[in-house]
Amino acid sequence: MSDGTADDAKGRTKEAVGDLTGDEKLKDEGKVDRTSGKVKDAVGGVADKAKGLLRKDK
Repeated sequence: MSDGTADDAKGRTKEAVGDLTGDEKLKDEGKVDRTSGKVKDAVGGVADKAKGLLRKDK
């Protein structure tokens, strides 16, 4: 599992637990984790494309 996917899963779990317990801080942490996961996945995708382009130039 990639870092982004792990962060997304962790965030979803925190949000669900926060929702069940009424813990708004935990829900907010979950939202931050999910966003972090999406950013990591996006950055990783861009890096993979860049590596692919560099390999084609050789």
